[in-house]
Amino acid sequence: MSALKYALSLLALLVVSTWAEERPVSEILWEANKDVVRTEDEPYVVDDIAYDNEMERNADPCTSRGCMWGKSGDGKIYVPYTVSSQYSSRERSIIDRGLQSFSGFSCIRFVKRSNQRDYLSIQSLSGCYSFVGRTGNSQTVSLSRQGCLYHNTVQHELLHALGFNHEQTRSDRDQHIRVLLQNVQSGMQHNFNKIATLNQATPYDYNSVMQYHKYAFSKNNQPTMVPIPNQNAVIGKATQMSQNDITRLNRLYKC
Repeated sequence: MSALKYALSLLALLVVSTWAEERPVSEILWEANKDVVRTEDEPYVVDDIAYDNEMERNADPCTSRGCMWGKSGDGKIYVPYTVSSQYSSRERSIIDRGLQSFSGFSCIRFVKRSNQRDYLSIQSLSGCYSFVGRTGNSQTVSLSRQGCLYHNTVQHELLHALGFNHEQTRSDRDQHIRVLLQNVQSGMQHNFNKIATLNQATPYDYNSVMQYHKYAFSKNNQPTMVPIPNQNAVIGKATQMSQNDITRLNRLYKC
């Protein structure tokens, strides 16, 4: 290959990578999860949230039981993790960047597991998903090599593991978005159930990395969520954690 062709191929790869990194996390999650078939060894999953069983899906673990990761004597929250050897070095660097990003704006520290009982097991399984909060022992965070390895997706699933639900399920969401269930795919209405969330006195955030886009789970290309009072407000376009995401994380863990 000539030097010119090589340079052009690198430029094309950079353009594709940059475009993918700028895509909203809600679009990435939807595409990565829409057609997956999970194995019997994987947990019960709804959208990108994992549960021990179907009965748990309408409860918020952070309000129904203790799900936070414990604080150490130095004021830091150390969350142990392992990463599967399935990933290439480039894929691992994306995961590492997402893990380490939390140390820049919070007291959360993701650390490689040694012998801790409770830890995150990051694997490439069927799509992107995580349990909400600390469940005890090994808990899966799936970041499939096919469609889940982006900085915002890693942050999104780690926020689930730290105890956060989707923005559109917030207890106060009806003051900020109108859900149009008539446009939602059959069997997907549960993704819009309200939960008794812990909002940490932060405002509803259209730009949260946990907010889905207005056409999420649409069956007819019509919006499933419309912001109010300004229906033209942009929602679900976050490419990384917002300031409100960071604030509520720090308040929950008293950083």
